[in-house]
Amino acid sequence: MSATWYECKVKYRKTDETGGQKVLTEPYLVDALSYTEAEKRINEEMAAYISEEFKITNIKVANYAEIHPFENADRWFKSKVSLLAYDEESGKERKTNMYMLVQANDVREAYDNTLHIMQSTMGEYSIPAVSESPIMDVFPYFSGEEGETEQLERFNKLKASKPAQPDVETVDHMEFETALEE
Repeated sequence: MSATWYECKVKYRKTDETGGQKVLTEPYLVDALSYTEAEKRINEEMAAYISEEFKITNIKVANYAEIHPFENADRWFKSKVSLLAYDEESGKERKTNMYMLVQANDVREAYDNTLHIMQSTMGEYSIPAVSESPIMDVFPYFSGEEGETEQLERFNKLKASKPAQPDVETVDHMEFETALEE
């Protein structure tokens, strides 16, 4: 069974280096079976990172065929890969596009990482586009089974390599605009 990735946008108030506060809306990716599970998982994951109030503003199915984390990388890039196939019935060449989310430090490294991922592919392909993704973090699902322990440790190591947020206690009552009741 292949993973279904959901892009969840989270709105929260962040304190910057100067002490000022601003409201951010950032997208995160979670592996889930349904929208309901995606909402539950993003709430659990974000509660560990954000001590203040936050709001989930949008959840949608993400169009990623594969997700590939890499060591010592801090950003996510969207790679478009065109698979080339020859259709014998029509006698024409056919392209099928798929999108991968690849972790890297810059576009060149993302391109190189995509080539590394595709090196065992038997068919022809091209990489027409690599662009930086707004995705802030990826939260894969791990059931805790023995075979997944190594994957969980690898993802946790990647997360641990990010700089820690300073513990600043601020009392803030975040207010979001709500629809007027009729």
